[in-house]
Amino acid sequence: MKKIVILGSTGSIGTNTLDIVAKFPEHFQVIGLTAGTNDEKLEEQLRVFKPAAVALSDKPAAARLRDRCGGASVNILSGPEGVARVAQLPEADLVISAIVGGAGLVPTLSAIRAGKPVALANKEPMVMAGKLMQEEARRHGVRIFPVDSEHSAIFQAMEGHRRQDILRLILTASGGPLWELSRQQMQHVKPEQALRHPNWKMGAKITIDSATLMNKGLEVVEARWLFDIPPAQIEVLIHRESIIHSLVEYCDGSVIAQLGLPDMRTPISYAMNYPERMPLEVPPLDLAGIGKLTFFRPDHERFPCLGLGYEALRVGGTMAATLNAANEVAVAAYLQEGIGFLDIADVIRTTMDAHAPRDVTTLEDALEADRWAREKAGMLVRTLVR
Repeated sequence: MKKIVILGSTGSIGTNTLDIVAKFPEHFQVIGLTAGTNDEKLEEQLRVFKPAAVALSDKPAAARLRDRCGGASVNILSGPEGVARVAQLPEADLVISAIVGGAGLVPTLSAIRAGKPVALANKEPMVMAGKLMQEEARRHGVRIFPVDSEHSAIFQAMEGHRRQDILRLILTASGGPLWELSRQQMQHVKPEQALRHPNWKMGAKITIDSATLMNKGLEVVEARWLFDIPPAQIEVLIHRESIIHSLVEYCDGSVIAQLGLPDMRTPISYAMNYPERMPLEVPPLDLAGIGKLTFFRPDHERFPCLGLGYEALRVGGTMAATLNAANEVAVAAYLQEGIGFLDIADVIRTTMDAHAPRDVTTLEDALEADRWAREKAGMLVRTLVR
């Protein structure tokens, strides 16, 4: 019986993880859950799975939950410090990190420093402080298992092979809901249109990142640190069908790909039960029915956010944390219809241009860059709104 903690249990990854737990109760026991503000959803989950501890980063939400669940045998914590405490539960065998955005960095690093293996579904901690995360994982003798479908695919395609034989990592991207639009047409895209992803069901922030291709920019940074591969050996291809989740090319010309329908339960379950696989109730992959798989090179002029990810890696240090923070601020403003779709990349670009990067040797280095970039990007957004 593997005891697990889920950071971000009310989001898409968290609910899919709990779906797996419910189907395999003999394999998994939930001992900790955390969320941001969704106390009602967290209440439903704690009543079903009966964890020992839960936490809400939003203190008023935690207070509401305590009022309703005062008689339940669960420790209800609050604030970022409460989330970090749940991440460090001594009994945990695995921490699944699915908090969206930079807010996931501190609790994920807390879990690693507590000697807990981490199944990493949110890319931002690795983007903000990937080198530090890996150093801490080595220091504490734990592994970081990728849950993102693309990084899970690479992880699976690397199994049993020598890292020194790798020629390229090829991340695939669906292209999102706006791939067919011209840059001029993108000027007028409203959030409801950008949120209509053709293949995946994801949260709003991640779906907008898919529409801008920033998700691939962030994934390039994440891949560099997850797999210790130089940026020059990481490429992106547009693959509209989302069947091939990523590929690894080796020095002898062999290319190994991982295929499957776009269902996050597959990479989640692989990270949860590695190295064993689980019999999931997912439809079989019907390649004959699909008929063909297509590939395109990314268009950096229409989707400049992808190039910003590569630039953050080239500059190094705190630039990736700056990229991530500016993106979070810009996407939030866009979802509130405060700025236009094309303004997202402009806010990020201007914030990065104003940043003086430094090395990330401590958690505080990454957090200070994050704070600075949010303030700078927020000023830019306010100027655009006016």
